[in-house]
Amino acid sequence: MIRISTTAACLSALIAFSAPAALAADILIKDAKSQPESLAAAPDGTLIVGSASTPYVYKIKPGSTTPEVFIDASAEGPGTFFFGQLVDGGTVWSCMLTPVAGVTPTQRHTALIGSDLKTGKRMLRWDLPGANSTCNDFTVGPDKALYISDTGNAKIYRLAPGAQSAELWLEHRNLTGIDGLTFLNGVMYINSVFFNNLYRVPVDAAGKPGTPVQIWMDAPVKGPDGMRAVGNMLLHAENGAGKVDSLTINGDTAHVTVLKDGLNQPTGVEPAGNMIWIAERGAGKAVSIPMPK
Repeated sequence: MIRISTTAACLSALIAFSAPAALAADILIKDAKSQPESLAAAPDGTLIVGSASTPYVYKIKPGSTTPEVFIDASAEGPGTFFFGQLVDGGTVWSCMLTPVAGVTPTQRHTALIGSDLKTGKRMLRWDLPGANSTCNDFTVGPDKALYISDTGNAKIYRLAPGAQSAELWLEHRNLTGIDGLTFLNGVMYINSVFFNNLYRVPVDAAGKPGTPVQIWMDAPVKGPDGMRAVGNMLLHAENGAGKVDSLTINGDTAHVTVLKDGLNQPTGVEPAGNMIWIAERGAGKAVSIPMPK
């Protein structure tokens, strides 16, 4: 199901959203209760959208308005769901979370899943260490490694190119509540969904991380969640304020510009050509807006 924010005469341009497009759109991800938490776009316009309320990751092919099941994890156990999604070449990285039965307060076993973008075939599974973890999001670094955030344990793991398991890269109290992470101009930035903070992670010549440095944002944010880099700016979703912002970094400060407000719990952002896709979790939609000039 798709709704168009412009006139019906522009429908043909919207359907071809794999090419550069000037239109905004929203796609219902199966139903309003699907809670799309993160999404990713392939170069050809294919969208990958994970559900935080069902054991499915969906694929929306270029020119289609109908989500198809890409990953079915219903055999993993009751309550299994998905957080982060990332397209990395021919691989889709997904964070899969499964509640531990009969445990109070809630605990989850989580895993990094690598799937073939074309076929959906599983290529890798790596279970995060510990009895309770929260695989949340990831980014690919200049070294081509995959960096993975563990929100509940204040950790970042690093999966080296070609490796089958990740290693602990950084654990620090400033990572408490880590959610989104990305590289901007070769520098890693992370946010805390618990404390509404943004940090830069310094790295030495040997590739070892140092103490995360807080970046002061010039406007209040609430619930910074998914984060991506595009051009010379960061994009992030404020799940607690219903906003998507751009962040322009200048040293240890960041200028916040609201790109879209009035959203229902936005949790993920993804630049795609001259559009930005947003996972609007509370509305069950993938929504697009124009990329700022």
